[in-house]
Amino acid sequence: MSDKNTPPEAEVVEQVAEEQTVESTEGAPVETAEERIAALEAELAAANAKVDDQKDSVLRAMAEADNARRRAAQETDKARKFALEKFAGDLLEVIDNLERALQAADRENEELKPLIEGIELTQKGFAGVVEKHGMQVIDPLGEPLDPNKHQAMGMQPSAEYAPNHVMMVMQKGYELNGRLLRPAMVMVAQAPQGVDTQV
Repeated sequence: MSDKNTPPEAEVVEQVAEEQTVESTEGAPVETAEERIAALEAELAAANAKVDDQKDSVLRAMAEADNARRRAAQETDKARKFALEKFAGDLLEVIDNLERALQAADRENEELKPLIEGIELTQKGFAGVVEKHGMQVIDPLGEPLDPNKHQAMGMQPSAEYAPNHVMMVMQKGYELNGRLLRPAMVMVAQAPQGVDTQV
C-alpha cells in the first residue's frame, strides 16, 4: 500500500497494476494494461484495414455499375441509330428508280410536264424524309477519290478534272448516321495522254 502523501491518482494506478498481476482462476496471469492496449490497437488496425477494403470494393462496384450503364447507353444509341439500316438499304432502289425516271423523262413534251413535276416533288419529299432520319447522299462529282466511300468503276483521261478526282457519278452512294450503306459508283479522271502530271 502507499503512504498518505501519495496522490489518489497514483493509488488507483497502483491498485489497477496489482489487480492485473493477480492470477485468474485458471492459473494464467491477467494481461497487463500495455498488453490490452496493444491488443486493442491491433484490433483497431484490423478493423480499419477491413473498412478500407470494403471502401475499395464499394468504389470498384460503383465504377463497374457506371461502366455498365455507359455501355448500355452506347448500345441503345447505336441500336436506335442503326435500327433502320436494313430498311434504309431497301429504300435505295426506290430512290434510284425515281432518279432514273427523272433522267429519262422527256422534258420538252408539254403533256409530260405535270407528271415530271410530280416525280420531282415525290423524289424531293422522299429525300427529305430519309435525310431527317440520318441518311446522307454521297454525290462526289469533282471530289478526290475516297476508297472508303467511292467505288471506282474505271478511269478515263480528262482535261476538265484533276487526276484521281471523280469525273462522273454513275450511282450515288448513301450513308446512315455516318455508316456507309452503299458506296458511290464513280468514274475517275486520269491525266490526258501525253500530259506530264509530275511537278
